[in-house]
This record gives sequence, structure tokens and C-alpha cells, in this order.
Amino acid sequence: MGGVPIPAMHAASALGASLEAAHRALFDDDRPLGPPPFEIPLRTVCGVVPGPLPAPPPSLRAFDGRQARIALAAAEPLVGAVARAATRYGADRVGLVVGSSTGGVRATERALQEADFEPPLPAWFDYDRMHAMHGTLEFLRRVLGVRGPATVVSTACSSSGKALGTAKRWIEAGVADAVVAGGVDSLCALTLRGFAALGVLSGRPCRPFSAERDGINLGEAAAFVLLDPGADAPVRLLGVGESSDAHHMSAPDPSGAGAAAAMRAALDDAGIEPGAVGYVNAHGTGTTQNDDAEARAVVEVLGPTVPVSSTKAKTGHTLGAAGALEAVLTLLCLQDGRYPPSLGAEPIDGAIECAVARAPGPIDPPVAISNSFAFGGSNVAVVLGRAP
Repeated sequence: MGGVPIPAMHAASALGASLEAAHRALFDDDRPLGPPPFEIPLRTVCGVVPGPLPAPPPSLRAFDGRQARIALAAAEPLVGAVARAATRYGADRVGLVVGSSTGGVRATERALQEADFEPPLPAWFDYDRMHAMHGTLEFLRRVLGVRGPATVVSTACSSSGKALGTAKRWIEAGVADAVVAGGVDSLCALTLRGFAALGVLSGRPCRPFSAERDGINLGEAAAFVLLDPGADAPVRLLGVGESSDAHHMSAPDPSGAGAAAAMRAALDDAGIEPGAVGYVNAHGTGTTQNDDAEARAVVEVLGPTVPVSSTKAKTGHTLGAAGALEAVLTLLCLQDGRYPPSLGAEPIDGAIECAVARAPGPIDPPVAISNSFAFGGSNVAVVLGRAP
């Protein structure tokens, strides 16, 4: 099997910071969604990373905030594997690509509220380190001990899926010998109010692909993988495909053309045929437009029988972290050899023609596509596989 080995991965989400527990949770009927982690006059539920979250070491205290703590929970378990890669190649040959949609906006919201929206802002608040995306990037570089190329990708909900694509291209182009790639987003009032204004924020747990679906739930998460061509690993990143259909500021192309283009490009990058795919982890937000368009794209590219499920009913839509989080969850399923059901999908919308998974089943062949689609028509599909 080709592709790039993934010798280490980790994630922190509403499913917790244990990969084993997160994997088990995908196959039960529980919904780990609850109220937002701060007061806001909206009726909704969210995917909140449960605490307590790890605090940064004293040397990194200036970065401390919810964004940094969620990132630390997912990145710290990779430190040993990253150190081995740095020993193999040199720390300046290990890169870092981070996807994020809002960065540490919540820290700024807290600072403004504490100051009653008048200067000066509280002394504890450091915009560059707590809010700005380069703050998250620098924090993770120091935590992981990498000194190679580093960048942030911010394309809304496709951010960390595209981060995986950037990392793969860096390795192929010789820009870096190994790369940590992933994403992090923490919940903030700005995002919740924004999706409420769009009229797509559900007041109950979301139900992707269901005839009774009425919108999305938001969530927070961090997830990272180490791509290391010199390592031995049972799972691999096989291909990444991207498209930019620019159909609408916030609505997907109803034909699914942009999503289909990204999936085809991912298959081409992986060098495999559609029949080699045994499972699709759908973007599956629970909005009428997204689910309809994605289902059309899946059927067009892969046919009507490939099992499809969405994990967002378990985690909420984690925005800039969604692509990486769902890639990690898909990798866990590949290692186990089976896909999870799409929670809450019954009764499935009759207009949905793809094979929405009602129950667990085997991933056969052991290759999966994980989709992430964003505002403005920024689409990414990631092909992942398990070695025979």
C-alpha cells in the first residue's frame, strides 16, 4: 500500500481525550452533547471537550486559554513519536500544519466582557498568543519541539482536512521529511451567534441524513496526526483532493459538483479506483442542503452501495478541527475494521440516495474517504487506508 504512514495520532473532543473511549463511543447510542460552556441566549446543544483540561507549563503560560488547553490535550500524546522523527531527520526537518477557523476568539470575548467593552483590556489577556492563529501555531511548535516549516490553514470547516493535504505535499516536495498536521477550534459566542443568524443551528441533537433533521450542533476539538514516511504504521494517508466551487458564501452547490470534484481528486491522488473504497465518513452536518448535496456527490463518484455515516451527532460540528478529528475517528475505525452507524438518521430522508449506515458493518475494502466541506465552496476529501 502506498501513501504516507501515520505512526501517531490523537484527538480531544466531546468524546473525551482517550482514543479508545472515543472509538467505543462511536458505536453506542449515547449523545455526549450538552449546553454551551458559557452563558448565551440561544437554545442549542454543543460538543464540549470535557474537563479538566491540561494546563500549559509555566514557560508557556502566556498562551494559556481554552484554545491552547484543547490543543495541548491532543498534541501532548504525540510528543514521543515526534521526538523520534526529529531524531531521525532533525527537528528543523519536521513541519507543522494547523487548521483553525476561529482561533482563540473566546479569549477575546472573555476579555471584552471583563472590561465591559471599554479600555483597557485585562492584564492577563495577550491577543497575539491567545487569540491570533499564529499564537496557536507557536504554542504547538514549542509543545512538540519542532523547528521545521509551520503554517496555519484557515478555510472554515475544511481547514484541517486541507492541512493534511498541505502536509502530504510538503513531504512529497521535500519541504519537510515528516509533518504534524491537524486542527483545533474552541467554542465561542461569535460562531454560535453566526450559525444562529444563518438559521441552521438546531435546538436539539443533530440528525444528519434524517427526514426529521433541522440543522447543526457546534462543537470544539483538536486532533493531530504525524505523517512520517520513515515510520512503520498500520494506517496511512493515501490521498487528498481539494476543490473550490465558489457556488455561494454559505450554501453548498446543490448538485454536489464541488464535493464530487474533491472526492475524484482524492482518488486520483491515492491512485485508486472508486471500487476500492469501503466506507465514507461524511461531512454530514444535519442541514437539508449539505446532506442532500453530499449524498448526490457520493453516489455520483462511488455509487449507491458504499456505507456512509456522519459522526457529528456525537461530536458536533467542530469547524476548523472537523477534518482532522474525523480523519482520526476514521483511522480508528479502519484499525478496528468496521464503520459506525449514523446516529439519529432514522427515519432516513427518502431523497437521500446514498447508503446511510443504520448499523455497524465491516470496512471492506479497508479504505475510507473522510469529507469536509466549507463556506465559499472550499471542499476537501481525504483517503485513508489500513495496510493488509
